[in-house]
Amino acid sequence: MTTEGSPGQGLHSQVLDTLGLAITAGEYPPGSVLRTDEIAGRFDASRTVVREVVRVLESMQLVESRRRVGVTVRPAEQWNVYDPRVIRWRLAGTDRPRQLRSLTVLRSAVEPVAAGLAATRATPEQCARLTEAALGMVRTSRGHQLEGYLHHDVTFHRTVLDASGNEMFARLGDVVAEVLTGRTQHAVMFHDPDPAAVTLHVRVAEAVREGDAAAAEALTRRIALGALEELDVLAP
Repeated sequence: MTTEGSPGQGLHSQVLDTLGLAITAGEYPPGSVLRTDEIAGRFDASRTVVREVVRVLESMQLVESRRRVGVTVRPAEQWNVYDPRVIRWRLAGTDRPRQLRSLTVLRSAVEPVAAGLAATRATPEQCARLTEAALGMVRTSRGHQLEGYLHHDVTFHRTVLDASGNEMFARLGDVVAEVLTGRTQHAVMFHDPDPAAVTLHVRVAEAVREGDAAAAEALTRRIALGALEELDVLAP
């Protein structure tokens, strides 16, 4: 699935997204060689732009450059699968169900622990942000307001990870944001979120504010399990 990008994108972004999507979709199997002169000709791009794109793909470990060989596609197990753009590309491809499940399992392992830590470490400002996000989710949970709901959902989960006080968990904020965004953009959600799941988010915010680590962790685990159950229906 290859796209040349939208007219509003800069050429660099067009080339990067097109190649990134193609590589992660398997259009270029491991060991394939991408010739920079062919890329430049295809997009009518300068060698400078192509070199910059290749550097970005190398930073994601999707490709490696070899003198006298060209740009070689690396095996999938060597990719930086935590890079938000790699996640976005993979969610746009045919591997979406497996990718969603893999990332949701990751969330189920991390977020409950993060919520428990947040209950003992969150600042008053973070508690307020969590409550505001949960109430925002309630306001947008009816009437097919998925874009508005997504905004509050991302804020909620980012705040949980940040409030854990663990910098490793906090760095997963972009990963979770891409998962939530991908579910919405690729219609791997019901038209209106599950009311029970929305209520659980409110209860997590309350548990964090009250300093109840056990409740915050247990409630967040229920949210994660619910997300996995949704995938069984929507992306089997």
